[in-house]
Amino acid sequence: MKKILLIEDDAIVRENTAELLELANYKVFTASNGKIGVAEAKKQLPDMILCDVMMPELNGYGVLQILSKEPETKHIPFIFLSAKTEHKDIRKGMDLGADDYITKPFDESELFSAIESRLARVAIYQENMNNVGSTELYYSENELKTLDHLKNFFVDNVEEFSFIPCEIIYNEGDNSNFVFLISEGIVKTFKIDEQGKELVTGLHKEDDFFGFTSFANNIAYQESAAAIEDVKVLRMLKSEFKSILQKNPEVTFDLIDHLTESVSGIKDQLLQMAYSSVRKKTANTLLQFSEKMKNTHNENPKISRTDLAGIAGIATETFIRTLSDFRRDGLIEIDGRNIKILDIEKLKKVY
Repeated sequence: MKKILLIEDDAIVRENTAELLELANYKVFTASNGKIGVAEAKKQLPDMILCDVMMPELNGYGVLQILSKEPETKHIPFIFLSAKTEHKDIRKGMDLGADDYITKPFDESELFSAIESRLARVAIYQENMNNVGSTELYYSENELKTLDHLKNFFVDNVEEFSFIPCEIIYNEGDNSNFVFLISEGIVKTFKIDEQGKELVTGLHKEDDFFGFTSFANNIAYQESAAAIEDVKVLRMLKSEFKSILQKNPEVTFDLIDHLTESVSGIKDQLLQMAYSSVRKKTANTLLQFSEKMKNTHNENPKISRTDLAGIAGIATETFIRTLSDFRRDGLIEIDGRNIKILDIEKLKKVY
């Protein structure tokens, strides 16, 4: 029988929810506030935690932060139950590492669907751990040798999150709690200057990592990240990522090589922005974006002219005029927000 800890300060909601869970054949433990909930979680080590957000003594966010730092409780699936329905509240809960966020009032099917899906995910993970025959596909955190092994570990063990176009993944100045791996779509990283102008600092495609900050110091994200199109990312706590690197030095060296290549690419982009002509900057930006899209499933991605201009480091109006020149010269084709390169060799020779 699976054990569930329910942390809820409203006595009626707590009793009614507990009764529903017991009727569904779960063994239920309850706590009337966050402080008691933390103690019960450490004592009972449940298979699942359901937790209200607004509570006396210690709120739900505090409960999750404490339990996520304890080795014996950090892997327990955690679902928020809350009447707070604003997007920022939901995003805060998910950013802290919650597995799901159910808004009150909720129906019985919604609650059980969330619980069963999370428990099923844990069961699959445990089967992989115990299945000797799956060693070619599954890697434990102590057996990683290459960057590809690390990416496979993400796929096997890390929860996936979805973002719609233009949705912020994290803001500059947010606590840098996570490292991300893109499983689908394109993400841009960017900074806003003193005049409010957006400068795109990088494009990240499927199979790319992003969100790195110092592993030695707890500094905030130095840039923002947002989805350019529909995006799915795998997200791991930076502390767990650091632990994996410490246990697998070969992966660490592989990652350093990868980041060194990225830094080299950024330097080339900065030199282009500083010294190239507007036409050359525009052409190089289109080629860079085309290169990023080679290994994705979307052959004609939609990207705003503002984003492309930000990558090139020129004014949007100037960028659009140059695109019109390229279309007139037969180098590209424009259909709405879609840009298709017609003659890549000529585009490479633009000066």
